[in-house]
Amino acid sequence: MLLQDGTLVEGIAIGKIGTTGGEICFNTGMTGYQEIYTDPSYYGQIIVNTTAHIGNYGAMDEEQESGHPQISGLVVNDFSDSYSRKAARESLQQYLERHGVVGIAGLDTRMLVRHIRSKGAMNAIISSVLTPEQLKEELKKVPDMNGLELASRVSTKKSYFVGDPNASIRVAALDVGIKKSILTQLAQRGCYIQVFPAKTKFAEMDSWNPDGYFLSNGPGDPSVMDYAIQTVKEILNSEKPVFGICLGHQLLALACGISTYKMHHGHRGLNHPVKNLVSGLGEMTSQNHGFAVSEKDIAKNPDVEVTHLHLNDQTIMGIRLKSKRAFSVQYHPEASPGPHDSRYLFDQFVTMVKETQGAEVGRS
Repeated sequence: MLLQDGTLVEGIAIGKIGTTGGEICFNTGMTGYQEIYTDPSYYGQIIVNTTAHIGNYGAMDEEQESGHPQISGLVVNDFSDSYSRKAARESLQQYLERHGVVGIAGLDTRMLVRHIRSKGAMNAIISSVLTPEQLKEELKKVPDMNGLELASRVSTKKSYFVGDPNASIRVAALDVGIKKSILTQLAQRGCYIQVFPAKTKFAEMDSWNPDGYFLSNGPGDPSVMDYAIQTVKEILNSEKPVFGICLGHQLLALACGISTYKMHHGHRGLNHPVKNLVSGLGEMTSQNHGFAVSEKDIAKNPDVEVTHLHLNDQTIMGIRLKSKRAFSVQYHPEASPGPHDSRYLFDQFVTMVKETQGAEVGRS
């Protein structure tokens, strides 16, 4: 494996024999590797698992967050080709081979994580067939994540429905890289969801007459998603409740004139401490993002209130609009995988929708 700064490391080939490239980053989660690999927010990235042992409980399709792995490549320390869980359908090696994922094992991932934390996220290339000189040439072809629009690549190609058609709440979800578990959380709370492709116009979403809107997680640089930013502006003008997660959080901010920036190495893991500034309580959260919203721009916008802060670096983790029924968080409250401290946010959204429905009935 060759990193963009010239660091060359050797290991054992896992997954598919071949070559792959992408931005290299690390996830500190101790479990849920299959959910991580299938999260569309990881599209275009090579994932370093900091957990020492990967593959020991196998793989099964029921634990996917999308239809297939989204990562560009995989880096692990100790890779297990055997597994102990009886419910698993196949080994992780078989799973990676079946889906064409190239990986490397046998590396000192602690060293690699320290390197990324010091130097910052960068591109890398993994190959089990190329020479070091060939790796250098291939690495030049890997695009920079800054300015890269990826959401439309992972979004659904046509709209679909999730939940009970007779549910009392209809939610229009803008899919810019949505996870299955997020839809499950909404459906479990009595929502009937229509999931729309990333580049759907507001008029099409509005014609379904939803009671609220959801803006999903997803990959890439949010600042270049002009199509989605315009859609979110129109959604806000509809005066209906809005809830955004991760990339959806960034799109809400951008629609309000708040800029985003590329982080040094991002937040990816299941144990990130966040403080809810409204309740004063702390939450352990599941996170996966390499971009964040500007603290300086928020300070200049009197309509935007910060609701959540990351306790490690004080980056913005949540906002709400004072003039609208709209809020968002940077992390993944469905927590698949991860702690369930933040699932109250789905209840908060549903309550907001019901209050809006009640207000409309009162006016009629």
